[in-house]
Amino acid sequence: MPRLQPLNGRIKLRHLVSFLEVARLRSVVKAAALLGLSQPAVSKTVQELEDILGATLFEPSRRPMVLTGPGEVFFRYAGASVTALKQGVSMVGHDGGDSAIAFSVGALPTVSAHVLPRALAEVVSRYGAMRPRIVTGPNDVLMTQLRLGDLDLVIGRMPDPETMRGFAFEHLYSERIALAVGPQHPLLGAASFDMAKVADYQWLLPPPGSVISSTVERYLLTHALRPAAGVIETVSDAFARNYLRLGDGIWFISEGVVAEDVGTGWLAALPADTADTLGPVGLTTRSDTVLPLPAQLLAATLRERALDRAAGKVPRG
Repeated sequence: MPRLQPLNGRIKLRHLVSFLEVARLRSVVKAAALLGLSQPAVSKTVQELEDILGATLFEPSRRPMVLTGPGEVFFRYAGASVTALKQGVSMVGHDGGDSAIAFSVGALPTVSAHVLPRALAEVVSRYGAMRPRIVTGPNDVLMTQLRLGDLDLVIGRMPDPETMRGFAFEHLYSERIALAVGPQHPLLGAASFDMAKVADYQWLLPPPGSVISSTVERYLLTHALRPAAGVIETVSDAFARNYLRLGDGIWFISEGVVAEDVGTGWLAALPADTADTLGPVGLTTRSDTVLPLPAQLLAATLRERALDRAAGKVPRG
């Protein structure tokens, strides 16, 4: 029997995590902010890894940072190894002693309010009791958790292509941006809708770095809109929903997030033409791992619901 070569004991988990985030974000500064570390600490950790491997992982003096050939190879194996380690710890340690947690799902706001609850309820009804873990949060945080194996899949709008290294995206359906308002908003009672009037009211916008921020920014530039009454940046759905009920603000958000609210009359949508904001919604997974069976069942159900949605058999949103 051939003897297995021992791993280099100098390589620590912190080396792999720092390397993966710098490679994904193509920036030491962004990786440090996401990991809650200082920029010099992340730079030093990556340099230590290069010294241990005896290879240059990033092109010198390139901004944004670009992986070298050896860096691309190591990126693939490092990501797979960290994910496998996380899954192994979860299976053996039962993630804190709870063996019923079968898989973990990251949900962006566009699906967490409507699509995911319906699909998950159907999976539980069809296949029996499960105990998945549902995690919500900013897209960059969910992508990091997915890369490190803390999540099995993320459901929502497709991330920016530059952050998709090592991931696979499966399109389910497309949706557009909505201009959500309170049910008594003045623009709802106008004889004809004037897009220019939108600038007269306070806006609630997705902060920079969120999935739809660039889409909303392009839309505003296309219509030559500038805020005249101030802007609130928020990723809190609960805050935005209730804030709109207290005033005349306008919330730029994916239509799926407010579909239920508009349907019940809690909120309303301005009759603005947002056809050019149509974007893909789907499943993001690791390209080098196989989904656990329960997560595969959820993905299959989501595909079925997407087909029903396209055929007009279920409410949009």
